Amino acid sequence: MALLYGLIWRLLLALVRIKRATVSWLRVRLRTWKGRFWQRTMAALLLPVPVAEFKQKKADANQSSDGDGDGKGAGSRPSRWISDGISLEKLPVHIGLVVAEEELSYTDIANMVVWCMAVGVSYVSVYDHHGIFQKNNSSLQEEIVKQQHHLLGGDDSTFNMELLKNGTDKPQHFVVSCRPIVKVLSPEDGKHSIVQAARKLCHSVEKKEWSSKDISVSVLDVLLRESKNIPDPELVVKFGAVNSTLGFLPWHIRLTEFVSLPSHKNVSYEDLFGALQHYSACHQRLGQ
Repeated sequence: MALLYGLIWRLLLALVRIKRATVSWLRVRLRTWKGRFWQRTMAALLLPVPVAEFKQKKADANQSSDGDGDGKGAGSRPSRWISDGISLEKLPVHIGLVVAEEELSYTDIANMVVWCMAVGVSYVSVYDHHGIFQKNNSSLQEEIVKQQHHLLGGDDSTFNMELLKNGTDKPQHFVVSCRPIVKVLSPEDGKHSIVQAARKLCHSVEKKEWSSKDISVSVLDVLLRESKNIPDPELVVKFGAVNSTLGFLPWHIRLTEFVSLPSHKNVSYEDLFGALQHYSACHQRLGQ
């Protein structure tokens, strides 16, 4: 009898498990069938909507946001750039544009300067290894002003800028002083500045204004920052195939994030914003 009860008990357990498995299978199949049913139903309902009409609306929206050749729709672009800057988790205060190419495009550099201004960057440094931009900073200034009017649709009063000269860091007399600040740099502002600061310290020791014990890295750092009067760049976008910083502010880029792009010519806003997104997503441990 005990053996018979045991067999009956096992049979009942097996039936219960089969029932549970069957119910679970039916639930899954029913849920899947319902999902497919509703998907097909919604597809059948929406399919008659003309696809061409949807594409035309999308094209009209893109055209209204980008504007055409005569500048229409330019008013929406600054709003987009400002919102893009706000959307970033962190935005560099100082961004450097390092061009490692032989042929330079003033228009493309001016475009990037204006984009940086629009997203909220306070300092923009423009650098090339031969110092051509610095030698022709008036031409660069004119191109930046021109692109301000073109890209900002004439409403550029909020995004005025200050173009600094080399050495004295005094704004040119024809530029209204406001933010952001554009600094045109050359190799003279890199290693040469360190050499000048070291010579200044040596002359101070020679004149007994300082003692050799007073000279330290922090003192040299103070001298270099007084001569530049700008914060360290958090982000540098380098253009060209050369894997080098080309002498760009060697003292100030210890913690700088570098992003390389193939060329500065025909660069788009999406390219620059992609570099900003890369910087925003990177985690800097700062030596930890």
